[in-house]
Amino acid sequence: MSTLRIATAPISWGVSEVEGWGVQLPPERVLTEMRELGFDATELGAEGFLPPAPEDKAHVLAEYGLTAIGSFVPVGAHQADVDPLPRVEQELADYAASGADVLVLATVTGATGYDDTREPLTPAQWSTLLANLERIREAAAAQGVTAVLHPHVGTVVETAEDIQAVLEGSTIPFCFDTGHLMIGGTDPVRFAAEHADRIAYMHLKDVSLEGMRRVKDGEISYFDAIVEDSLYRPVGEGDVDVRAILTSLVDSGFDGWIVLEQDKVVREEPAAGEGPVLDARTSVENVRRLVAEIEAARS
Repeated sequence: MSTLRIATAPISWGVSEVEGWGVQLPPERVLTEMRELGFDATELGAEGFLPPAPEDKAHVLAEYGLTAIGSFVPVGAHQADVDPLPRVEQELADYAASGADVLVLATVTGATGYDDTREPLTPAQWSTLLANLERIREAAAAQGVTAVLHPHVGTVVETAEDIQAVLEGSTIPFCFDTGHLMIGGTDPVRFAAEHADRIAYMHLKDVSLEGMRRVKDGEISYFDAIVEDSLYRPVGEGDVDVRAILTSLVDSGFDGWIVLEQDKVVREEPAAGEGPVLDARTSVENVRRLVAEIEAARS
């Protein structure tokens, strides 16, 4: 039996925190399709996807045989006059009842969406950010929750230089998002090999290098690349070396969640059995096969 724990997230069905991010499919459909693919754990999804009360969130998930593992929380953490803790504490208040225990932070710029050009942080802003990351980590740990930083396109921690600054200036562990790292200029294979001790959680994405080039060259926006499925691919069908990354995780004894993600924008609700579930099925089948092969080779 695999020692790696594989989960999913509503963003693979187009459920997003960004206003105007396409059709938001109903939870009944998304959760049913998750369970049909054999998942038993998921992230909570964007605000409004599940009922607001944490007990109700847990109840709805339980109806579909699913448990909550965490949530993606965008926060501003680099401005001296903006305290991120109230937003974080609001999220943590849900966790005890919902059963989630991983807080996935994205340190946003304050703009809507992830396409706007970001400005590099000043030294003072870096100092504020790193101090706030420690405060958030400690507040989460006090409630038995692991806070992880998610480097993300269009946020203040995106590039290889940003990530190195966090590695050196804080102790917060990372949400190892293979796609966003690659787009930001970090080699995910190398990161997995060199910083396994800082990886507590994983978003396993696959990326098309050609799609990434088009976004970086300004031929297409990040959002439009997701709309047309030219940037993110089903896991195992893009240009990320998924086998090498999973091998590093197995070798390091990684015991966190591997969340399969393919960011989606749904333009209209698809017919039954069509739409995002098709790529989600491809991803989980590819990953289960790779994990079995890797673990068999080491047995």
